[in-house]
Amino acid sequence: MVLSIFGRRALTRFQQVRSVRGFAAAAADANDGKLPLKGIKVLDMTRVLAGPYCTQILGDLGAEVIKIEHPTRGDDTRAWGPPYAKHITGTPTQNAAPGESAYFLSVNRNKKSLALSFQSPPGVKILHKLARECDVLVENYLPGALKKYGMDYQTLKEVNPKLIYASITGYGQTGPYSNRAGYDVMVEAEMGLMHITGTRDGPPSKVGVAVTDLTTGLYTSNSILASLISRSLTGRGQHIDVALSDCQVATLSNLASSHLISGKPDSGRWGTAHPSIVPYKGFETADGSIMLGGGNDRLFGVLCDRLDKSEWKSDPKFVTNAQRVANRDLLEELITTITKTKTTQQWLDVLEGSGMPYAAVNDIAGTMKHEHVLARDMVTTIDHPTCGPIKLVNTPVKYSESAPSIRSAPPTLGQHTSEVLQELGYSDAEIDGFKTDGVVS
Repeated sequence: MVLSIFGRRALTRFQQVRSVRGFAAAAADANDGKLPLKGIKVLDMTRVLAGPYCTQILGDLGAEVIKIEHPTRGDDTRAWGPPYAKHITGTPTQNAAPGESAYFLSVNRNKKSLALSFQSPPGVKILHKLARECDVLVENYLPGALKKYGMDYQTLKEVNPKLIYASITGYGQTGPYSNRAGYDVMVEAEMGLMHITGTRDGPPSKVGVAVTDLTTGLYTSNSILASLISRSLTGRGQHIDVALSDCQVATLSNLASSHLISGKPDSGRWGTAHPSIVPYKGFETADGSIMLGGGNDRLFGVLCDRLDKSEWKSDPKFVTNAQRVANRDLLEELITTITKTKTTQQWLDVLEGSGMPYAAVNDIAGTMKHEHVLARDMVTTIDHPTCGPIKLVNTPVKYSESAPSIRSAPPTLGQHTSEVLQELGYSDAEIDGFKTDGVVS
């Protein structure tokens, strides 16, 4: 709530500066704080992953998110399957697709779908009406692509000076690569991540999930929240320029810092191992793998005891981490010889209560059934309008007061078209006309 951030004096100042609806006013009007962004309205002109992930976070926090989709094909990810959640209700026309793609379902809950073509003047007029009412607009088109539709920031700034307009692109609004299309895997390759991912002697590899898209979505949602706070004091919106390339460089984190400070190139790929701590990697078991982390001399001693190799603690080759790094291959081979004699679960039982870091290497199926994952309520079941009960990954952060939640299933294409247009003041006859003319569906 605003009072907890700024205090009464700041709230009074804000109320004097602005008499129109904004972040502070919306927060003041919100129910009991269970949904921190209740009252905030988001125009979502994104598709695929980075943008939808960002707006889903805002929706989980209580914002009303109106997703603009192409009137016939919708978001590209609607066709990215299998797998699909099969339709069990609805008309054959509604259910022409094989189902709702798992990809689309993963990042589009808590949103309303408005199926609209903005390549026609009536469609642009509808979007301008929405932009006038919204607090936030998020888009992920190439720089300048929306200008011809009057949906660029400079145009909409005149329509709504308080609008927070977030642009997500591969390479940003400026710079020599700004007009390049940006895809996660390309940015992973070009901005250093792929070079440090993979086995020690293997080729570069992408991360198993589109992590650059996801971190960009997180950075964007964070920047939007900061801009809402800023607007509560200034009364002005702003343009947020977020690039996958910038976010990927930022998340190189300590490795980028190491290069900048030392001037040396990175040390390449290490698989599950750590370049400067031994033992600290995944070790083969009788039926899988287990991660073991002897992060200091004491923890290495704990591991030695649990492996029934207490003599290693005084072995000159292993007594300090520096010596263990120097004898990495030997020590890791010795540990592997032992870990292969038991199953992963047996080793988990042996290491239980030891105080050292250890973990099973689980696949996705194992993760979704993991007792801790379930205890933390990270898998939830919701009712989809045409697919019935489906399971989704839940919103991850727990609050003492607020309660972000999945309040509505990922929408079917155009599910809320009539509802959104009616709220904008269009009559049923006008809406029918838009549908006939192909402006909406």
